[in-house]
Amino acid sequence: MFHLQGVVAERRSGRAVFEVEIGEMSLAPGEVVAVTGASGCGKSTLLDILAFILPPLRVETGFVFRPRIGQPVDVAALARRRGLDRLTALRRRHVGYVPQVGGLLPYLDVRRNVMLSPALLGQRRVAEVLALIDRLGITPQLDKCPADLSVGERQRVAIARALAHGPDVVIADEPTAALDPENADLVLSLFVDEARRNGVAAIIATHDWDRVDRLGLRRIPNAMVPTEREGVVRARFGT
Repeated sequence: MFHLQGVVAERRSGRAVFEVEIGEMSLAPGEVVAVTGASGCGKSTLLDILAFILPPLRVETGFVFRPRIGQPVDVAALARRRGLDRLTALRRRHVGYVPQVGGLLPYLDVRRNVMLSPALLGQRRVAEVLALIDRLGITPQLDKCPADLSVGERQRVAIARALAHGPDVVIADEPTAALDPENADLVLSLFVDEARRNGVAAIIATHDWDRVDRLGLRRIPNAMVPTEREGVVRARFGT
């Protein structure tokens, strides 16, 4: 699904530079991995690279995305050609996203929130999406708006929305941060089960190391790396 080697991206704020370096990292279809670490270690930046939001600054060896259907995509070549429209199209079709607190559209009910991505892509996936909704236990909430849901229900709706269009990759940024322990266990287990059931590669950024270990998820190695460049902080992920 993904293979990255020698990838570097950066974010700037005034004179401060935060670099993320990916030594080597691979992700297979149906595999769920965790990115753990303290706040500020670059987890969200890594997720943005994998979601085609933040183009790499340079790629020494390769950055290849292999969708389940279709030809491999040389993301490094697209970035060099500044093919931002193509990267946006890749993200829209192939990536699902679960934010910390749902990120649902407040003026749409659950049914329309979940069906929005398939509708925008011209997909007919009603039966598949309704089955997904049923497995996530949110069928009774279909006609409710997000404000009428509990935090745990909103996160389950966010999972359904992220998977509704049949993406190849689902990215979850601290999906249990706002949940109590019982709901956090339920939501994360449902997310992992659905990703594996659908053959989706999934990346979860989390502080919850114990829960990651209980689910048996592989962790992406990461560390802060010293640099001699003034104003530059660097994080390294992968091997």
